Amino acid sequence: MATTYNNSFSAILLKHPLQCIGIFCKPGPIENQKLLQKLVQWLRQKNLSVFLEADTARLIGEPPIHSISDVAKEADFIVVLGGDGTLLKVTREVYLFDTPLLAVNLGNLGFLTDVPRAGLFDALEKVLAGNCKVERRMLLKAYMLRDGEKTEEHYVLNDLVISKGVIANIVNLEVRVDGHYMTSYRGDGLIVATPTGSTAYSLSAGGPIIHPNIHNLIINPICPCALTNRPIIIPDDSEIDITLTLASEDVRLTCDGQVSCPIKPGDILKIQKAETTIQLIRVSEKSYYQILREKLNWGRATEPESNETLD
Repeated sequence: MATTYNNSFSAILLKHPLQCIGIFCKPGPIENQKLLQKLVQWLRQKNLSVFLEADTARLIGEPPIHSISDVAKEADFIVVLGGDGTLLKVTREVYLFDTPLLAVNLGNLGFLTDVPRAGLFDALEKVLAGNCKVERRMLLKAYMLRDGEKTEEHYVLNDLVISKGVIANIVNLEVRVDGHYMTSYRGDGLIVATPTGSTAYSLSAGGPIIHPNIHNLIINPICPCALTNRPIIIPDDSEIDITLTLASEDVRLTCDGQVSCPIKPGDILKIQKAETTIQLIRVSEKSYYQILREKLNWGRATEPESNETLD
């Protein structure tokens, strides 16, 4: 069985004192660079050491010395300036170091990057004062067995997606869970998602929303030929084997929507809960359900008047 751990949604306190702060910033508009420069100055005025990832340092003309791994080793926590995609990218680089991440939303929807641009410095004041909590979010570990050899190991926060390429062929997949044959899928592909990833691609493909504190995984077919092939929720300590059973052109595995590799007939994709987690710093008092309402525009036609309060 896969490694187990206490997957606590919001019960961990950030260690203090905080002395070294890492920063990763997505390249983009000049406003992002100005915010980055202001952030570095603000932290240094508080006599805190600042570690800038190399590409981030170049944005403001500082020496590009540190890799993101170097930053993760040295920093007490890392400020991630960008959108959810930026956070997913940083996650792949820092998961081994268990370094907490404070995600600041410079993008659009931002399910994970819930600190708004305008709230950055207020959020940092709370973090430095210890007025924050840390959520541990599950990661998935996946690797490919090809001709008996292990290859293509990946760690993801949201999801793993097997899908067809530009040629519109049906993808044929056999799925086993904990060694037991579950079913065979024929369709456009398959999503395996964490609770965190349940509000990403899986949701658009008709999957359920799972609270991050629930210990489950989602197996969700994409446009299956058999209409009875529906999303299924399984325990998160399950081990999943997915085999591409028939020759098909350009079938690919995509990890968190960012890293992709080909899958060949006979390849076995092995998936299980990772032995490590990602720590996300939270300063907001919003409940998970309030976040869902705001991000998914639930109940807009029946929202209460502005003087009423929702929990």
